[in-house]
Amino acid sequence: MLSEEQINEFAERGFVLVPQVVRDEILARAAGRIDEVVAADPPAADKRGNHFYYLPTKNEPALRAPLTRSAAFGLAEELAGAGTLKYPWQVQVALNIPPYSRRPGGPHIDAANSEPTGEPIRGTFTLLAGILMTDQLTENSGNLWVWPGTHLTHAAYFRDHGPHLHCAYPPIDLPEPEQIKGRAGDLLLAHYLLGHNIGGNYESEQTRRALYFRISARDHASRRSEFLQDPWLDYEPLRPPAPVDDTARSTGV
Repeated sequence: MLSEEQINEFAERGFVLVPQVVRDEILARAAGRIDEVVAADPPAADKRGNHFYYLPTKNEPALRAPLTRSAAFGLAEELAGAGTLKYPWQVQVALNIPPYSRRPGGPHIDAANSEPTGEPIRGTFTLLAGILMTDQLTENSGNLWVWPGTHLTHAAYFRDHGPHLHCAYPPIDLPEPEQIKGRAGDLLLAHYLLGHNIGGNYESEQTRRALYFRISARDHASRRSEFLQDPWLDYEPLRPPAPVDDTARSTGV
C-alpha cells in the first residue's frame, strides 16, 4: 500500500517513485523480452538518445507482467480508486542510448499537437506508470526529467483559458526540474498533466531502459475537457472535500 506520505507527495508534486515494486523473476523476464525486441529491430549503429518501441500489451505477457503481476496496478488504483482504471492496451519500451548530451529546455505533456489546433481533444489519459528496467542512480544517466507541481499549474491554465488550448507545450510558469533517480524495479506514478521530458545520458555508459504504460480511468474518454481543468476528476480518493455551505447549515437546509 502507498503510505500517506506517498499519496500526499503525488497530490502536491504530481508524481511519486515507489521503490522495488517489481522484483526477481518478473523483472528478469521483462528484461529478457526487451533484449529480444531490440535484437529483432536494433537501433541504427550511430543512434544516440531516445529510441522507442510501442507494442500491444495483449501480445506481450512478459512486458505487461511488471504492471499486472506485481503490486504496480493496484498502487495506481489507490490513487484513482479501486476498479476505476482500465488495463492499458499498449506498452512503450523506452531506451536512452549514450553518449547523449541533451539538456531539455522545458517540459511537455503528452499530446500529438505541439500547438492548439481547435480539433476535438484526443490522447489524454489519467496517469503514467513507469517501470525502471535499469538502475539510474545518478543524474544525466538517461533519467526522465519532471517539473514538480505542474499538474496543478497546467490545470489552472486550462481553467483560465479553456481546454481547447490543449497541446504539448502550454505556456505556464515553470519550477526547477528534477531528474528521476532509482533502481531497476522501481515504479513511477505520474499525473497526465505533469510536465516532463527526455533527459541526456552523458554521465553513464549504460543504455537507460524503462517501460511506460499510459493508463486511463474507465470513463476518461467521455470527459477529457473536464479532466484538463480538474486534475482530480479521475482521482476520487484525492479530491479535496467540498466546501461546507455555512448558510445552508445555519438554516437547517
